[in-house]
Amino acid sequence: MAVFWCLVTAAALFAPVVNGYKGFRTSLTLRDFKEQMEEREMKEARILSRDDDLEKLYPAHTIQMPIDHFHNDSLYEPHSNATFPLRYWFDVSHYKPGGPVIVLQGGETDGADRLPFLQKGIVAQLSQATNGLGVIFEHRYYGESHPTPDFSTENLRFLTTDQALADQAYFAQNVVFPGLEHLNLTSHNVPYIAYGGSYAGSVVAFLRKLYPDVYWGAIASSGVPEAIYDYWEYYEAARIYAPKECIEATQKLTHAVDNVLMNYTDTEYPKRIKNIFGLGNVTRNDDFANAISQGIAGLQGLNWDPAVNSTEFGYYCANISSTEALYPEIASREAEARELLAVGGYEGDDAVNLVNQLLNYIGYVDATAVKRCKARGRSQDDCFTNYNSTFYRQDDIRQEWRLWAYQYCFEWGYLQTGSGVPADQLPLISRLINIEFSSTVCREAFNITTPSQVERINKHGGVNISYPRLAHVDGEWDPWRAASPHRIGLPSRESTVSEPFILIEGGVHHWDENGLFPNETRPGLPPRPVAEAQRAEAEFVKVWVKEWRVARGEMIEDDDMRDL
Repeated sequence: MAVFWCLVTAAALFAPVVNGYKGFRTSLTLRDFKEQMEEREMKEARILSRDDDLEKLYPAHTIQMPIDHFHNDSLYEPHSNATFPLRYWFDVSHYKPGGPVIVLQGGETDGADRLPFLQKGIVAQLSQATNGLGVIFEHRYYGESHPTPDFSTENLRFLTTDQALADQAYFAQNVVFPGLEHLNLTSHNVPYIAYGGSYAGSVVAFLRKLYPDVYWGAIASSGVPEAIYDYWEYYEAARIYAPKECIEATQKLTHAVDNVLMNYTDTEYPKRIKNIFGLGNVTRNDDFANAISQGIAGLQGLNWDPAVNSTEFGYYCANISSTEALYPEIASREAEARELLAVGGYEGDDAVNLVNQLLNYIGYVDATAVKRCKARGRSQDDCFTNYNSTFYRQDDIRQEWRLWAYQYCFEWGYLQTGSGVPADQLPLISRLINIEFSSTVCREAFNITTPSQVERINKHGGVNISYPRLAHVDGEWDPWRAASPHRIGLPSRESTVSEPFILIEGGVHHWDENGLFPNETRPGLPPRPVAEAQRAEAEFVKVWVKEWRVARGEMIEDDDMRDL
């Protein structure tokens, strides 16, 4: 592990941040939502696009899906009898009669973003191992699977986990694959195996438990079946597994900044701490604290696959860990840095290394936040504030940022705070990042003023969820591990073929999902723990398919007996 971190931080020291991770996140701020809108515009302008070759190789199809599966639930009033076209993609190249259908739940993104997994990732691997047909299934509301003409709060009432689960069951029971109309490939006739990563991992875990006669098995990779409103534990993985020097510097500098912002509110010092970071025009202290806290959140972006790996976390740690001054242009701020550290509670021997580490932190924030804001020609408040009622009122079909935010505000939670960290532990982000700050979007965009209804999710078992032919595959270093069955401190489970329980050593977020073509592999790629997990998944899914055939034979025999 130490060798890996050395390579990550050394390679990233002066490297730009690339392949920024855009996966499963909560506690999103206005800054994140604006970036999502910019990315959408860039895609539409063809400046930034997905791999068009994959969309030509795997054309999108649709199935008419009921908007409302639950006409007896008042939550969805007024009810709808209409349907909408829900997208899916499939690959038949590995299929042979008797093979299963492997369905990857797309989760909280455009389903087309998951096409690499159909070509060479986990869906391709499982399909090849089992002679299966691989499917990417788009989650309702995401991508182009829109049940409603806009994303108003009223129209988002159908965006619940329960409705998404029913979608995936309906698909398996009713799909007719174009070009294969002569085959009955519904769940009545062939085994269906579900796979999902992150939020989608939770969906398929619940799917297996709630629709066991439809989905014969499921693999929850980095699934988060325990919804937690104040998820301060998101940063625990970094605290435990990241380089010690990076964590200690982050904790001390965060503590010093917090002491200045929170203990000297009526003095000049909060303004001076903002000025030394080059963020003197950020009005609110919580906005400022959030603006300088982004680097430590980058752990989730680490991936063994170079195509999707983010260097952000290594770049951050390499900067803040160094006790040598890395930014000559910042050197003139040394005296001010030393005084502000003293005000923040660190002076004398405690500040020997922290002075240069603070200066490097300032240099990092300048490179990754201050200069980027200036290049956009915006004010600092416009770049970094989390408060803008006008923005939050937007709800047309282009406002895709509303989708996942609504889901976590309504029923998932996972607000990542610094305030929730125990009082006897130094947090890695500011304690000013609290529930009030993190739930701004909930109040402003959806008028949700109460905690997320996490009981809607946790009724399925939370971290203790267990069911035959339900596999849990998690990453040792995953920030989401504390919401998974592999949470540190839980009793260890025995891994069996019926209920595989795999922890990928040194792995982060659903590392088993990615794959390489044979000519792309080389020593260390994929890493041994990932390769072993993927081989295990192929083997136990093959056993599951054989068990389905046996059970199917027994069922046919029983039917025949009744006919006699």
